[in-house]
Amino acid sequence: MNDLNQKNNAKAYWKENLRYLLILMSIWFLVSCVFGILLKDVLNEFRLGGFKLGFWFAQQGSIYVFVVLIFVYVRLMNKLDKKYGYDEE
Repeated sequence: MNDLNQKNNAKAYWKENLRYLLILMSIWFLVSCVFGILLKDVLNEFRLGGFKLGFWFAQQGSIYVFVVLIFVYVRLMNKLDKKYGYDEE
């Protein structure tokens, strides 16, 4: 019975982990591909720090968002590890 609980616990853990990955990678795709490539002409009508917004997303914005998403993922995974008892503490 305990082995069955561990398997169910592991499946739930990975299901939630994949959900986090899907959400975070979708955000990164939105910022890097949609904002930086597909909507660049629309966003170029606005300026951020003297630069056209579409250009900024293509050159800097996607990198900044990716770095922030890394820290968000680490925080989410630490909470998830504690929730399912996989933390090292």
